[in-house]
Amino acid sequence: MECALLNRYGLLAVTGADARAFLHAQLTNDIEHLPPDRAALAGWCSAKGRLLASFLVIPASDGFLLQLSKDLVAAVQKRLSMFVLRSKVKIDDTSSRLFQFGLWADATQVSAPAEALGVKIHAEGTWVRLDSKRVLVISGNPKLWEGQAEPVDEARWSHAEIQAERPFITAATQDLFVPQMVNYEKLGGIDFQKGCYPGQEIVARAQYRGEVKRRMVRLPAPAGAQLKPGAEFNGGVVVDAAGGELLAVLPV
Repeated sequence: MECALLNRYGLLAVTGADARAFLHAQLTNDIEHLPPDRAALAGWCSAKGRLLASFLVIPASDGFLLQLSKDLVAAVQKRLSMFVLRSKVKIDDTSSRLFQFGLWADATQVSAPAEALGVKIHAEGTWVRLDSKRVLVISGNPKLWEGQAEPVDEARWSHAEIQAERPFITAATQDLFVPQMVNYEKLGGIDFQKGCYPGQEIVARAQYRGEVKRRMVRLPAPAGAQLKPGAEFNGGVVVDAAGGELLAVLPV
């Protein structure tokens, strides 16, 4: 097995009696009916329907964990907390207490769910199956895989995410794209039946009136180019880049 310590991701813990209802009212996906053994992609939008963050929403024993770009954690925690009001919800930054590992392992190698986005909570942490070859492991033990898996560079995990065409919103690309521009509806990150959330009317209009004029595509990176998220590229914007490939939102 191979394992990468994932440093570009942060974590927000959303807990409390109203955590599920609160997230359901804020995010693009259906959290109200999310089973305890399933994770989900979801976006959090501005009132103008632009993505402020891309989340992997992971059920936890006392609420939910939101995986997002580490450079957005503080700002998202502060802004999301503004909507708590009288709800019984607490939003904590757990990035420094919980370590995230990207593990290359199939169902025969580890006790992880076999189905994509399946979640299993063990004594040593939370396991999320991303695809047939990769598992996300979240644990309070920084040495969990020491001596058990070969360490590899995080850039390999980033490249695998690009190959899966999963968008990753960072500070450089925050508030630039409606969810469909990064193909969130194709990835199951939007529920069009769930009702209101910030930017919902604009997201729905983009879906049903065909107003999306830019789309995310996966492309080879130009030789020698050091492209980063937010950089201009062929009349569009780079979303992510690693391993000689990139995701970019380009005019249709």
